[in-house]
Amino acid sequence: MSTEGAMSRSRLLPSLLGILLLLMGLALLAGGIKLSTLGGSLYYLLAGIGLALTGVLLIMARRAALGLYALVLFASTVWALWEVGLDWWQLVPRLAMLFALGIVMLLPWFRRPLLTPDASPMGSRALGAAVVIAGITALASQFTSPGEIKGQLDRDSVPGMTNTAPAMPDGDWNSYGRSAHGDRYSPLAQITPENVSKLEPAWTYRTGDLPGPNDPGETTAENTPLKVNGMLYVCTPHSQVIALEPETGKEIWRFDPKLSTQKAENFKGWAHMTCRGVTYHDDAVYTSAEQSPTGAASTTPASTVCPRRIFLPTADTRLIALNADTGKMCEDFGDKGQVDLTANIGGFTAGGYYSTSPPAVTQNLVVIGGHVTDNVSTDEPSGVIRAYDVHTGELVWNWDSGNPDDTTPIAEGQTYTRNSPNMWSMFAVDEKLGMLYLPMGNQTPDQFGGFRTPESEKYAAGLTALDIATGKVRWYFQFTHHDLWDMDVGGQPTLMDLKTADGVKPAVLASTKQGSIYVLDRSNGQPIVPIKEIPVPQGAVEGDFTSPTQPMSDLNFVPPVLEERDMWGVTPFDQMLCRIDFKSLRYEGMFTPPSLQGSIVYPGNFGVFDWGGISVDPVRQIAFVNPSYMAFKSKLVPAAEVAGGPGRKSETEGVQPNKGAPYGVILEALLSPMGLPCQAPAWGYVAAVDLTNNKTLWMHKNGTVRDSSPVPIPLSMGVPSLGGAFTTASGLAFLSGTLDQYLRAYDVKNGKQLWEGRLPAGAQTTPMTYTGKDGKQYVLVVAGGHGSLGTKQGDYVIAYKLPD
Repeated sequence: MSTEGAMSRSRLLPSLLGILLLLMGLALLAGGIKLSTLGGSLYYLLAGIGLALTGVLLIMARRAALGLYALVLFASTVWALWEVGLDWWQLVPRLAMLFALGIVMLLPWFRRPLLTPDASPMGSRALGAAVVIAGITALASQFTSPGEIKGQLDRDSVPGMTNTAPAMPDGDWNSYGRSAHGDRYSPLAQITPENVSKLEPAWTYRTGDLPGPNDPGETTAENTPLKVNGMLYVCTPHSQVIALEPETGKEIWRFDPKLSTQKAENFKGWAHMTCRGVTYHDDAVYTSAEQSPTGAASTTPASTVCPRRIFLPTADTRLIALNADTGKMCEDFGDKGQVDLTANIGGFTAGGYYSTSPPAVTQNLVVIGGHVTDNVSTDEPSGVIRAYDVHTGELVWNWDSGNPDDTTPIAEGQTYTRNSPNMWSMFAVDEKLGMLYLPMGNQTPDQFGGFRTPESEKYAAGLTALDIATGKVRWYFQFTHHDLWDMDVGGQPTLMDLKTADGVKPAVLASTKQGSIYVLDRSNGQPIVPIKEIPVPQGAVEGDFTSPTQPMSDLNFVPPVLEERDMWGVTPFDQMLCRIDFKSLRYEGMFTPPSLQGSIVYPGNFGVFDWGGISVDPVRQIAFVNPSYMAFKSKLVPAAEVAGGPGRKSETEGVQPNKGAPYGVILEALLSPMGLPCQAPAWGYVAAVDLTNNKTLWMHKNGTVRDSSPVPIPLSMGVPSLGGAFTTASGLAFLSGTLDQYLRAYDVKNGKQLWEGRLPAGAQTTPMTYTGKDGKQYVLVVAGGHGSLGTKQGDYVIAYKLPD
């Protein structure tokens, strides 16, 4: 082989890399020019020039390429440290690719064709130094934990504080939040921080309820089962109820309501198929003054047909009463066991109105709200709250926030106020105070409020306390004024007695999408933790307005305002595109108004906290929370252009029509071209709050990208979670709602993860715990996946226990 041929072949690799660097440089240069015209960073423009010139020099086999690349890598390292410091995941898109290419260029077989025997080695030495500096930076970042708080709770109890939730057997879980107080706290202590690592599956049951071809929308499994009456009660996305044996998972009975689709198969994308839970009622609890939560026996006679009953809300707008022992419909309730919830609400798009959450139940009433599909039109069903006689199904009172003072049962032929704010989440109940607590939504459409009524403005996006007996408003507190961001209150309010500097107070804690946890005296609605009105961005579209201020609690997990440097990606290229997207959108911090330009909504409409709520330990006086951080973007579309748009695919895809309003809206997560969040991780945490001083005890990123990245590598980046947690007297917390398929256990004192169990599907649910007849404590989770989040779907109910 000739010397010339050998030399030509040896230069092939540098030439190929040169072509690659030239193309990379041109791409960064083009994007950098765009970003700079938007007022963004000049780095990408300059780095693009540097990489392109390096590529040209490599193609020409010039040794100066090494020195120039060294300059690019060193400058990039300095720039990265200036922007984000020693944050590993922020450094990855800025330096990882450049670092790897630098190592390749240092290899002897790569450098040799570029150097003559008498060539100066300065270029390779400079590149070696730049690689070492970048490597040391990466290594140093492994010892930092940006965004995390390390701490330790130093107590097992607060003197004098006990669990004051309604009494039940320690081993039961008889309400969605375990008790009507929504505390998600169990007094069980058999499973402890010391032995939880030994947990193993006890049994698995498959419901058989999987997404079907004729489902009207996304199938989402969000159920928390009940354990009461010696059985487990599970509900499925298609509103089936299944009673299981708690110790074995053996099916005892099953009820299938035979859903009517209301022709909703013609309206795919308009509705969800979900059932968060059912509600249990036992007449014996209320006929005995000793057992009654109020301390007084009910004067209402017990049912001879169904003394113990399960109340089931269905996806086809019914409320059904079932015999809790047999699963048969209670013939004495409503029309042979069911009440038609379409009564008096007027017309609606198929699938656009039904109850996704369990009703509340008291000694003689079952009370229910309803889900109204967002952003369809300005003429949607009422958000009325209705109370029915627990035995007969007769309407006792109705509270319509559009007509709040008249709670007398509506007359036949009349219609509740159209489009009044609704309550789609879970109630909390204090029977001793005689109050129901309603986490309120808002009047649709969410992003345009120019047509809202004074009544809807008054009660929307806050907490309303109703008198149980009459439905009259006892007090209310609004958490978002003139909500234009879908900041409805999603989580079940949590009731507990709270030790304060002014003595023990009956508190209600409301977690919210914007990150504030509002702590009010539940007897009168007065703040226990200070709430301040803060100035917020102004400038709504024509025909609308913004509130000058918004209320923020001193107890909050509100994230810092996003900056361009917070934009993220796997490579410099998708990070650059995210930065271009960021600079192209309107963003002035939280509560930036929706716009025709497009606005960033951060926190997004999945919120910092959504329907999973929070869990409290009333004895230790702490709250266990799982905040998530995902930015969204909203863009208003003039009504004349809506018809020509891509159309609605779901509540977060396509153009939401908002028929009757001057604007439709496009709602999307702020994602990179690779489908990952544009803002830097972590996107999800677990944390604990000391409720005696409202300080965050500890906060750790939580979850991996194993089930949401193209390559299933369990990188611990901290991922969003949808669903809640529970805590136990032994000092444990359990959470399953993360985007990866795990149920995890944590030490509530320091947040250390003590155990995880791999699940066969997504578990965007709230797990629960109970004791079986065998005396064993079980931890149970429903793993069925979530259509909106795209997690793996299934039909699993899985129980864990310690080995025998």
